[in-house]
Formats: sequence, structure tokens, C-alpha cells
Amino acid sequence: MNPRPIRLHVISASVRPTSAARPLARWAAAQADEQGRFEVTPVDLAEIALPFLDEPEYASTGIYAHPHTRAWSALVDSADAFLFVLPMYNGGFTAPFKNAVDFLYREWQGKPAGLLSYSDGGSGGAPAGRMLRPVLQAVGMVPTGASVAVPGIAGLVATGAFRAPEGVTDELAAVLDELAALARTPVCA
Repeated sequence: MNPRPIRLHVISASVRPTSAARPLARWAAAQADEQGRFEVTPVDLAEIALPFLDEPEYASTGIYAHPHTRAWSALVDSADAFLFVLPMYNGGFTAPFKNAVDFLYREWQGKPAGLLSYSDGGSGGAPAGRMLRPVLQAVGMVPTGASVAVPGIAGLVATGAFRAPEGVTDELAAVLDELAALARTPVCA
């Protein structure tokens, strides 16, 4: 008997209208979907359109006053694992993405998270990923050890679709393998 597919949310963590996160996230979602072990849901934070944290209660209470928070909670709660596609701005990750994480608490608990960062420079956004790891751990997530950093993003999405440079597909496969393994363990279920 085959286990049910792992519900993987591929989250485009940029709200910029011209963000390279969207084509990169579409590519990553297609790569995960091709494996057949994931039920992939693309999530665009720009479409979610969360305001800056406006809940009167702490996220850890799970008491949500606003429909946008309840909808975000249900979406995040429905996932078994996450792949965050994040840009690097000024050496870190975006404020809207941090805000989206901070809206919730219980919904993130024990769930694995893979990181696919990018930048136009040579780091591929790896510093943003390093900054994000302790934030994810603080809300109880389990970041994968493997990650992907894509440098020179502007030249890779010139046509509106992401063209993976050599090695990036294999790096993403390693992250997806680790996400699948973590999602199947009792601590992350």
C-alpha cells in the first residue's frame, strides 16, 4: 500500500509585483510534482495579502479575530511540509515573510521546511536562509540541513520562466528528499 502523498506547500515569500520568486517557485513546484510523492500547493504571499500583524492575541493562543488570519491558519495547517522560496534583501529575508510566519504558531509546529533562496549577486541569498533558520526553529519547524541558493537570478528568469543552472536541479532534489523523509517521521507528522 502506498502512503498518501506528502502535502507540500511551495511558498513564494516575496510580495514584490515583479519578483523572481514566482517563476522560481513555479519551477520548484513542478520539480516536486514530477516526483509523484508530493501533493503540491503553490502559495504566493502577494495573493495572501496579509496586513502587518493585527491580531490582538499572541499567535501561540490560537485565538484569531480576523478572517485573513483564520484563512492563513487553515492553509498552513493543511500542509505536511514547506518549501520556502525566498529572496535576499539587504542581507536578510523580507519583512512580509517574517510577518506571515509571526501570524501563526501551532500551525508550524513539527513541520519540515526546505529553503530555496536567490539573489542577483553571487551569494544566491544564502545569508537570508541562514538568518531564517532560527526563526523557523523558534516556531517549532524543522529546517532541512540541505538548502538551495541560486545566484544571478536576473539572468535566469529573463523570459518569465526559471532556467535552472547546472547542479540546481540536483540540489533541489536533495532538499525534497530530506523534506519527504522528515515529513514521514512521527515527530513531523
